[in-house]
Amino acid sequence: MLVDIVSDIEFGSIMQKNIQDILIYLFEKEQNFGILCKIDQVYFDPELPSEINSEFRAMTLFFLAGYTFESAQINDDNLVFEAGFGSENIGSFVTVPLLSIMQIIIDETPVFINLSQIKEIPAKSSVEDKSEGIKNSMSALLSNPENQKFMKKK
Repeated sequence: MLVDIVSDIEFGSIMQKNIQDILIYLFEKEQNFGILCKIDQVYFDPELPSEINSEFRAMTLFFLAGYTFESAQINDDNLVFEAGFGSENIGSFVTVPLLSIMQIIIDETPVFINLSQIKEIPAKSSVEDKSEGIKNSMSALLSNPENQKFMKKK
């Protein structure tokens, strides 16, 4: 059933990876875009005044252009950018978890829709991450024949 798929952690991981890949692609192409996201999962630093916060809808559109686009970056599993809000243009760093992005929009047209119902992907244990990371690093190192000279010979 659809409900089982969209609430599955593996499906959420796929959606998160797709969101990240699309955002990186748009950054590389220097293409401005909008994100429609769940505002209850978005963090502002510093926090915005309540009169500004009360204006946000449950699903809020942020358009990344100009300085906001230039300041944008992906940190861990979040899109982070600086933006100004209200008539006084109050500056705040906006942190948007990738999985809270429901749509990516270019020129008023959605180019990506996130159907996942997962809020975040649980982290693997650090021991598992460490051994997997070592294995991946070694594979990457050994995939280049030039690096064979760095291997210890028995």
